[in-house]
Amino acid sequence: MRRVVVGFDTSCYTTSCAAVTVEGTVVASCRRLLPVPKGERGLRQSEAVYAHVRQLPELAESLARSLEDSAIAAVCASRTPRDDPQSYMPVFQVGDAHARALAAMLGVPCFVSTHQRGHIAAAKVDSGIAPGDLLAFHLSGGTTEVLSLQGDRLTLLGGSADLHAGQLVDRTGVALGCAFPAGPELERLARRGSAAARLPASVEKDSLLAHFSGAESQVQRWIARGSLPPEDIAREVYDFLARTVCRLLTGAAERTGIRQALIAGGVASSALLRELLTARTAKAMPELRLYFGRPEYSGDNAVGVALIGAEKLRAAEQAGPQCAET
Repeated sequence: MRRVVVGFDTSCYTTSCAAVTVEGTVVASCRRLLPVPKGERGLRQSEAVYAHVRQLPELAESLARSLEDSAIAAVCASRTPRDDPQSYMPVFQVGDAHARALAAMLGVPCFVSTHQRGHIAAAKVDSGIAPGDLLAFHLSGGTTEVLSLQGDRLTLLGGSADLHAGQLVDRTGVALGCAFPAGPELERLARRGSAAARLPASVEKDSLLAHFSGAESQVQRWIARGSLPPEDIAREVYDFLARTVCRLLTGAAERTGIRQALIAGGVASSALLRELLTARTAKAMPELRLYFGRPEYSGDNAVGVALIGAEKLRAAEQAGPQCAET
């Protein structure tokens, strides 16, 4: 019988669970966006927790139908957003609680990780990135960070000092009448527009800190005044993101000497952003190779969390019989 590891991730955007084999092959992934009323830019933590409580059992039942010929060997959950000891959000406690309960009932190990590490692990799937040190850029509604991953050590190098990339996309999109999350609709608008670099990339001198709030303020002024067509505003946003991310990536590469970068997170699932960022980086630093996860594994999902759980289980089994919650 096939042995699998089940992962849970309950973020500010998506309820998700997934299963992978102990060897690290993806078996199934089930996820559903949190319901956000039209015109709103997200949910309060209490509302998101309630939505996860309602959605996760149904998704788990769907996942179970893919595991009829499998034995669950371990469970893993993203308990916090990132590695920082102060990192905490109530939404992640829903997935963690379900994981701990399932593991206890089955008598199997329960491992924990972070949402950010899950994004990186999922983005690696079929990305083609080589083993070894890498830069990771986490682009989402709640995180805009460039990090180095050396061995198992994840180090924050820089990112946004105010708004996140996903917030800029969502606030622009919602103001233009798009549904939340606004990425897919805003990208379709941007495909029909043109950009003239009207939003200057704001990166602090001699640092890897960028600012997005000024760009968001300018976008809102354009929208309020009708200064630009919606499709041009959308294109300016994606052009601004590509220029800013390129500057942060090349700066991180110069600082660390690492020449391969993995782009993860929901914003990174944008095909337009991938095209713009790849072209710009190829000109700015040809030796820096960019890698992207599969689109379905770029947004919030539990695949990476399950893969981390499988890796921890393999390490625990190799180490011996002692296997506790990690």
